[in-house]
Amino acid sequence: MPRRPLRHLTLPDATSRLYDQWLGELSERLDDPACDRYALCREVLFDLYYPGFSDYDGLVADPATPRTTRAALLALDPHNVTLEPEHYHEIDPERYARVKPLLWLWQSFDRSPMGGGNVALGVALRRILARHVFHRCGRNFKCFQFVEFSFGYNMEVGDDVVIHRHVLLDDRERIVLGDQVSISDYANVYTHSHDLVDPEEVSSTPVRLGNGVRITYHATVLEGVDVGEQGMVGALGVATKPVRPYHVHLGIPAVPKIVKPNAPDKGEGGGR
Repeated sequence: MPRRPLRHLTLPDATSRLYDQWLGELSERLDDPACDRYALCREVLFDLYYPGFSDYDGLVADPATPRTTRAALLALDPHNVTLEPEHYHEIDPERYARVKPLLWLWQSFDRSPMGGGNVALGVALRRILARHVFHRCGRNFKCFQFVEFSFGYNMEVGDDVVIHRHVLLDDRERIVLGDQVSISDYANVYTHSHDLVDPEEVSSTPVRLGNGVRITYHATVLEGVDVGEQGMVGALGVATKPVRPYHVHLGIPAVPKIVKPNAPDKGEGGGR
C-alpha cells in the first residue's frame, strides 16, 4: 500500500498575517477572565455574517429593519437561542452557561462563508475555542467542520487528536480521548442510552478511547464502551462492548476480527 502523507500548503503572506492577527486578538480576549463571552460571540458573528455593518443594537431596535433581518440578528446572540443540550436533565447550568456562547460561535462559524471548509483558519479557531470549552485539551488538537458536542465541558482530549467532519461527541457524561486518537467522518460516540419502554429513563456512562485509537467512517461507539489502546472500530461498525487493545472490531455489533500487526506478542494488547 503506497504511503501518502498529507501535503503541506501555505496561504499568501498577507492572508496569513491577517488571520493570525484576528485569531491572536480573539485568543487574548478569551484568556481574560473578565471577558463577556456572550458579547464576544455576538460581536464576532455580527462581523462574520454582516461584514461592513455597524450598530447591532440600532439595527435590532429600528422598526424599519425587516423582521426577518431583526430575527436573524437576534439569533447571533447566544442569549436568544436554545440549544438541544439545554433540555437535558443532567446539565450543569452554571458550567454550560460558560461554554454555550463558544459552542454557538463554533457551530455558527462552521456555517458561515468564512468557515466551513476553510481548513487552515477553521482548525486554528476551533483549537482556540476548545481550550476554553473542554475540561482538558492537549496540544495540536485538529478538528474539522461540523463537529458537535453535547455539553463540551465533559470532554478530556489528549495530544495530537484529530476529529474529522460531521462527528457527534455526545459528552452528556465524560468522553476521554487519549493521545493520537483519530475519529473519522460521520462517526458517533454516545455516553447515554434510553430505556426500551420509558424514554425518559436515561442512563449515562463515560466512554474512553485509549492512545492511538481509530474510530473509522460512520462507526458508532455506544454508552460505556471503552476502546483499548491502538484499538479500531471499522467502517459502519457499532461498538456495544469493550474493544480490545490492538484489535480491529468490525460489524453490527462490532466483534474482533483482526489483530493489528504492531500488536505486542504478550500482555494486554496481545492476541496473536
